[in-house]
Amino acid sequence: MKILYYTDQVYIHGGIERVLANKINYLCSQPEHEVYLITTEQKDNDFCYEVSSKLRHVDLSINYDRKLSYFHYKNLIRLPKHVKRLKRAIKDIKPDIIIQCNYAWDFYFMPFISPKTPKIKEFHSSRYFDDKRIKENGRSFRDYLNHWIESKFDGLVALNKDEAKFFFSNNVFVIPNGLSFYSKDEQLKEKIVIAAGRIAPVKGFEMLIKSWRDIGLKFPDWKLHIYGDGELEYIKFLTSLIEQYNLVHFIELRGATNNLEAKMKEASLYVMSSHTECFPMVLLEAMSCGLPVVSFDCPCGPRNIVTEGEDGLLVKNGDVNVLSEAVSVLIKDEEYRCGMSKSARQNILRFEGSIIMKEWEKLFNQLQ
Repeated sequence: MKILYYTDQVYIHGGIERVLANKINYLCSQPEHEVYLITTEQKDNDFCYEVSSKLRHVDLSINYDRKLSYFHYKNLIRLPKHVKRLKRAIKDIKPDIIIQCNYAWDFYFMPFISPKTPKIKEFHSSRYFDDKRIKENGRSFRDYLNHWIESKFDGLVALNKDEAKFFFSNNVFVIPNGLSFYSKDEQLKEKIVIAAGRIAPVKGFEMLIKSWRDIGLKFPDWKLHIYGDGELEYIKFLTSLIEQYNLVHFIELRGATNNLEAKMKEASLYVMSSHTECFPMVLLEAMSCGLPVVSFDCPCGPRNIVTEGEDGLLVKNGDVNVLSEAVSVLIKDEEYRCGMSKSARQNILRFEGSIIMKEWEKLFNQLQ
């Protein structure tokens, strides 16, 4: 089967890029598949995650200005070139199925290019707040437009059953993300709490930093390491917050890493403070390393991964004090923490990569 993935770029570290690399590598290892990737703005950058040499990659070199809206005239004038090059690339490849990973301007015309080829749209962000807005204010023109476009895809893939409820089409399938790795080494159990992700306001790192005002007083020998890169203004804000609360000796913003597994194996606990998460890969990775999780019960991902009281703790969304208390409980009670560590490694195997990819292959065959 010729399988074509389509996205904007794969050089910036992120969840979509990590998941895509995993899928490509699995499918390339299956002799019955040919795997292709089309990007619109790779700009000759290296892939941020290692991918199989069997992958066939085409970059369209559209290079939209990512600082502007896709509807800005400077981006709109690139549209004809985009459509023309995409049509030509798909015609040359002749794929059996197309999967669109990103959510950008091309979402609106992808269903109408090569109409006889089955197409799937993956959704990697939560629709919780969109659904809340619609319930409070009704649907806007764009909501109706999005719904119509979505109905033109052969399949929409949501990451969990809670997210699937936010779609109104009858072409919705649920397939979660799979594990990127499964650590075979024992956890080092250093006095480190780790958090990772794109450094952006949606990740709520300011709440995590605020929670450490209490944790730092109780457990001054424990450190918080935050990994990731992102929005410079938000990074400056977090840095100033750390200084304001005199937490410089307790919290480190460590930037991006190409070996998150190694960093996780240095830690004893993972904390997530996001406002919303669809299905965070980083929780799968943390639990595979034996890290118990403390997370806000934000919509809608963590509750579909963490088993409350067994491999982690889910606390009231946005409550900094309760987050602080939960982290303190697991820092203080080593026996409880170690029990959760064993459960985390066992429970997370339900998301083993080959299990998840077999669901994708089943969907490919079904839509063909």
